[in-house]
Amino acid sequence: MKIAFTTSTGETIDMHFGQAESFHIWEVGPEEAHYVQTVSVGEHGSDEEDRIAARANLLSDCAIVYTMQIGGPAAAKLVAKRIHPMKTNVEVGLKESIEKMQEVLRGNPPPWLRKAMNKDQVGSFLDED
Repeated sequence: MKIAFTTSTGETIDMHFGQAESFHIWEVGPEEAHYVQTVSVGEHGSDEEDRIAARANLLSDCAIVYTMQIGGPAAAKLVAKRIHPMKTNVEVGLKESIEKMQEVLRGNPPPWLRKAMNKDQVGSFLDED
């Protein structure tokens, strides 16, 4: 599954969702994880609603967004696109976060994570919960 990270360095999750100028996208599975690309936000008007919508659209193929902070309206926009926001509240290592996610994936992931893992599979049996 694809996971987006708000990072200024590529090393730590250290940005607020609304202030990140770009997102590092990783493909993360139980056994492997690799960097895919960095997507830049660019300008999307002065209206906060437009900026949030543009960020959510930019990340539409991601299952999860790891960010240091995110506001309620932005989190709601992500959830509406079936993207799960994960707030760290403090700076954390990007690789550490990926490793922790892989541990969870190898074990018994919670229902929300199983749904996120199957985001691209329309009509998945997990959607019947």
